[in-house]
Amino acid sequence: MNPIHAHAATAARAELTAFSYQPEPLGPDDVEITISHCGICHSDLHLLDNDWQISSYPLVPGHEIVGQVAAAGTAVHNIEVGQRVGVGWLRGSCQSCDECLTGQDNLCAQGQATCVGHYGGFADRIRVDGRFAFAIPAGLASENAAPLLCGGATVYSPIRRLAAPHMRIGVIGIGGLGHLALQFARAFGCHVTALSSSPDKEGEARSFGAHEFIATGSPNALKQATGRFDLILSTVFAELDWTGLIQALRPNGRLVLLGAVGTPISVPAMYLILGQKSIQGSVIAGRPLIREMLEFASRHGIAARTEVMPMAQANAGLAHLRAGRARYRVVLAT
Repeated sequence: MNPIHAHAATAARAELTAFSYQPEPLGPDDVEITISHCGICHSDLHLLDNDWQISSYPLVPGHEIVGQVAAAGTAVHNIEVGQRVGVGWLRGSCQSCDECLTGQDNLCAQGQATCVGHYGGFADRIRVDGRFAFAIPAGLASENAAPLLCGGATVYSPIRRLAAPHMRIGVIGIGGLGHLALQFARAFGCHVTALSSSPDKEGEARSFGAHEFIATGSPNALKQATGRFDLILSTVFAELDWTGLIQALRPNGRLVLLGAVGTPISVPAMYLILGQKSIQGSVIAGRPLIREMLEFASRHGIAARTEVMPMAQANAGLAHLRAGRARYRVVLAT
């Protein structure tokens, strides 16, 4: 069995170095994928830095994987050898709990992350449960499809579950997640507003589908949006004006957190009680929604805007993202 060649960090915040490992035997439900592209997600930075205290080293990051199936176990029937597929944050789940049986395997307590406790996609190959490998529609280029496997699934899920065409949606943060959220919300028929602390992003936000733009750094910007939104998606990791955002919601409105803010969120209870407003979190998507999201993106011409770099330059790609210079997703190509 040939070893898998990868790029790994040997300690928190360490640069990646060459790393090889012997894969586990191919099980009946498993596939081996020859990787052509792998996106770099902010979650990769969190894992490399052990911000969530769940990392183990050596750590091979990467969970926005696209490639071709090189081998398949005897029980794999949903995909074929030679087919182009993608793998996202999850590589497996128990397949028997209530969440898994209702298509919400993203909420499975025994879910297995692609690069937590396993070696991820900054590599030439990977082996995963074939039930978590998704056919990539022909209309999606691999470098644009890779970030959809995590970033796209993360923003599509709350829009699909909570939005309706008549709604007004606000998207906070026009970055790796936000530029995809604008595209999906616009394609759903919603009235879309981009909220950003960077006024120079207005033109690009509108090109991604925003009908309106609010520069949140301007005085009283949120006050002028009082009672405007049915749904606000926060894609950033920063502390925000939570009370101002709750006031910007319409009755029954929801503020959905997609970015893992590190500080406590404080809002007076009456701001939630009056108008029956709520704050909630949302995490990636189950397998049915990921399949649907890929087809929806292909049908509507939704794609991540990417900067492609060679896999050998993974450290440079990570530094580019860490410095906030990515426009809008960095993808590594083998």
